[in-house]
This record gives sequence, C-alpha cells and structure tokens, in this order.
Amino acid sequence: MKELSLTPAALKILEKRYLKRDAQGKVIESPEEMFWRVARNVAEADRFYSSSSSLEEVSEAFFKLMASLDFLPNSPCLMNAGRELQQLAACFVLPIEDSLDSIFETVKHTALIHQSGGGTGFSFSRLRPKDDPVASTGGVASGPVSFMRVFNMATEVIKQGGTRRGANMGVLRVDHPDILEFIGIKKDSREMENFNLSVGITRAFMEAVEKDEDYPLINPRTKKEVRRLRARQVLDEIVRSAWECGDPGVLFLDRINEANPTPALGERESTNPCGEVPLLPYEACVLGSINLLHMVKEKNEKVEIDFEKLKRTIREAVHFLDNVVDMNQYPLPQIREMSLGNRKVGLGVMGLAHLFIRMGIIYSSQKALEVARGLMSFIQYEARDASAQLAEQRGTFPNFKGSIYDRPGGLKLRNATLTTIAPTGTLSLIANCSSGIEPLFSISYTRRVLEEMELHIIDPIFLEIGKKMEFLNDNLIRDLSEGKSLSEILSIPEEVRKLFVTSFEISPYWHIKMQAAFQEYTDNAVSKTINFPRTATKEEVREAFLMAYRERCKGLTIYRSGSKEKQVLVCGTHQVC
Repeated sequence: MKELSLTPAALKILEKRYLKRDAQGKVIESPEEMFWRVARNVAEADRFYSSSSSLEEVSEAFFKLMASLDFLPNSPCLMNAGRELQQLAACFVLPIEDSLDSIFETVKHTALIHQSGGGTGFSFSRLRPKDDPVASTGGVASGPVSFMRVFNMATEVIKQGGTRRGANMGVLRVDHPDILEFIGIKKDSREMENFNLSVGITRAFMEAVEKDEDYPLINPRTKKEVRRLRARQVLDEIVRSAWECGDPGVLFLDRINEANPTPALGERESTNPCGEVPLLPYEACVLGSINLLHMVKEKNEKVEIDFEKLKRTIREAVHFLDNVVDMNQYPLPQIREMSLGNRKVGLGVMGLAHLFIRMGIIYSSQKALEVARGLMSFIQYEARDASAQLAEQRGTFPNFKGSIYDRPGGLKLRNATLTTIAPTGTLSLIANCSSGIEPLFSISYTRRVLEEMELHIIDPIFLEIGKKMEFLNDNLIRDLSEGKSLSEILSIPEEVRKLFVTSFEISPYWHIKMQAAFQEYTDNAVSKTINFPRTATKEEVREAFLMAYRERCKGLTIYRSGSKEKQVLVCGTHQVC
C-alpha cells in the first residue's frame, strides 16, 4: 500500500485529538500506528467466532480500509481502540424517569459516557411539569427545563477524554405541559450551551396543525389532560425560536417508531446529539462512514461510481463495525446488555457533494436525487446482505425474536440496524472530503475544531479543477478568502460555478429532498442541517418543517446563518454567510 496521504489539517487534528500521548502529554504515535492500533484491536473479535481465523489477514484488511481513507469509524473508535479506555461508541440514549433518584443516576451515567468520548440523548418527557405537586415533600416540581440545566452544567465540567466537551440531545414531547418554556430556552445564548434541543412531534399534533385545531397537553404523571393549546401557534413558536437561534429542531416520533426494528423492547423517545440515531433507553450505536470520493472510476472519459469497489468496502465495513460491537468496553452494564442484544451499527457516507462534482452533477437537481437513491439503496442492500452472511457464521442479534425481521422468509440479520447518515464533521476533514451528505458549505471557509483550533480551508477539488482549467490565481483565492461567492466571480467558467453550488445558494426544497432520498434507504436516521441565509423569513422556516414531515423525514434541524454568537463554520476567513 502507498504511503498515507494526509493533509496538514488532518495531521493537526489527529495530533490534537486522536494520537496516543505519554504521561507528559507528548504525542508518541504516528497516524499509521494509530490505524494499526485500531485495526489489530478490532480484528481481535474474530477469534470469538473462529479459531482458524487469520487475525493478521483481518488486521491488514481493516488497516487498509482506514489508512486508504476509504472508510473511517466514529471518533471514539479511533481514539480509544487498543487503549485502556476501549470505549468505541459515539452514540448513547439514557432514560430519565420521574424521580430524583432516576434523574441524578442519569447525571452520573452521563458523566461516565462523556468522559469516555460519547455523546448522549435524553427525553425529558416523563418528568412532571413545573408546579406539579410532589407528595413526598409537600412541595412543587421545578419541571424538566430546570433539570436540563443540571445536565448542562454537569457536561460543562467534564472534558471528554481531555479532548472535547460532551454533546447532548434534549427532547420534550410537544404534548408536555412545559413545551412552550422548552421551545424558547435557547433564545438566551448563555442557556443550554451543551445541548441540541428537539421537540418530539406527534402525528396527532401535525393533524391539528393541518386542521387549525387545539390539541391537549398531558401531565405525564397523571396521564390526564391539563389544558389545550392551538397547534399552529405552537408550531409558530418552534419556527420563531429556530429562526432566532437554530433550536429547537423537530423529531417526528411516529415516523421514528414506525421504523423501530425491535418494537417489543419499547418505544424510541430520543436520538443521539446530532439526530442520526434514534435509540431505545440504554442503547449505544457504533458508526462508520464510507468516503464516496474514493468510490469512483473513469470510463470513456466520464467519472462514474465504482460499484465493485463500493461493494467490497461495504462488506469490510460491516464486518469491522460488527467486531466493534464486541470489542467495545461499555460504560454501564445496562448499555452492554442492550447493545449486545441488538448489535446496532450505522454505516453511512461522506463526500457526497464531492462525488457529485466529480460526476458533473449539480447538487440541487433531479439527477442528484436519482443518483442518491440508487447509491443509498445499493449500500442498504449490500450492508444487509453482509449482515445476513455474518448471521450465518455468528448468529442473529440476540433480540431477533419479536423484531421486525422475525417473520417467514424474513432476512436473518446479525445487526438490528445497518445504516445511518452521520455529519462526519471531523472525519471528513481527516479524509479530505465534503462532510456527510451536505452540499459544500463554502469554497473558502474557516472551521472551528476542538473549540480552540481554527482551520482555514479552501475546497481541494476546486483547487484541483482551477489549476487544471487554468483559472486559479492569487486574486481569486483572495476574493474567496474574503467571502465572495463564485456567482460573483465571472472569470470562472459557468459550468464550474454551477457544480460548486454552496449550501446557502441551494433552496431548502433541495436540501430536504436530498435528506428524504437518503432516509428512504437508511435504517436509522439522517443528520442534515438545512442552512438558511441570514435573510431567510420565518415563513420559509415553517415551510421547511412542514415539507420534512410530508417527505417522511425522521426529523429536521435548521440553521439560519448568523443566528448564533459562535458559529462553527464561517465563510472566508471572517464573514458570516
């Protein structure tokens, strides 16, 4: 295999977050050694199933899979595999029941997960509303939002593995009596800085919106109606807050539970922090992403998807992720039991926008949607087939009985879920490709990584094409660094300007259509941010939420540029797009 091909930005990130250090904090591992560390550790799981398995061969296959940057597992796996911590999952959901014992037990569990590099999701919907009586003390309850502040503060003081603060998802059902307080909490930028918020939307609520009717708020303690609200006014509040500060997003709970592979084990009430993995309480999920930019070949001077290479990569990645489930050192016995019972993995993609550019396809086009559906249906089919083959050798996931696959003629699968579309923010920087299924954010942008590190990035494919077509020069790079968009620079050929369309130039319609195209063939969910320019109206945001519901997405996150004081991505070197 040729030498590792890592950009200066990738090396910086690996040194800062992933590579082993000695007691004095000095880096004592190269990127190549990191990939060998992970490959050898994850390959170890093969010995649980076959004494004749050649661990060296499996290790080498896993090493090539990662070192080629064709596939990367989620960050905790790269950080922790083969080390003392050995916590390899990124996503967790924890239960919160309506008692102080349960609440503070969950705070403790959250701390353990954050310390190990994981992110956590919670539904606060079971907590009694503010001012509800507390029989044991004769007092009144302070409500879910006050307890969310406790979780936020706990997160603030725990650094994840010394490299990043923990992330949380907080969910409250739309029929909880405290829903209006929850919706507006992040309008104060100092509140809940370590949380993403989502309103758990029900089908009954959406029907009330459509008919312009009231709907009931239910006290979770008594299960009785306490009052009614006008559905459209509540939706207006969600829209207003999302427009002002980016939170809350929405989760469509009925849609999420229609796709629940193990309904006998309970309902899914929350997701991981970025929304791509709805999980049952105490479940974890391990993720990994295929670099689509590497899944192409040239034929008759045209670039097309290399389905043979993609098939091999999918099969190796499913094998890898199934092994990770076994090698993971779970932070709690309850999480271990649920995770080994369902063996959920989430194989996804990164580099979609770059793939489209290579193929000469405009992101905001019907052709792009057709390619997306064909691509993800292929990944879903091959991932399930690989899981079925693993099930023949290793057995189905233990909770298979009673699952949606437990039917005559149904697939016997090793894993309850196979596919997920994650944001891949840091992984895509290591792989030097566009993130997840997002369009390009900007041709030239500044990205804040690991809180204190800022990277200035010019799109690598744009630089390559600019050199090849001889339109790249210092003035152009300066203009882009100052935040100019390609549409303003007429010296660039028109076909290039169309191909390099950026997030804010794409209407929400195409963003949501792309999310829905991938969701159709994804077991878990799709993490996708619908970016709005700062000039977007509340009505446009409202229509995005309604369209996402109509298109059968599992949730939606919107972000209007400039609506947060701190922005992770900034156009050029300083401008908010």
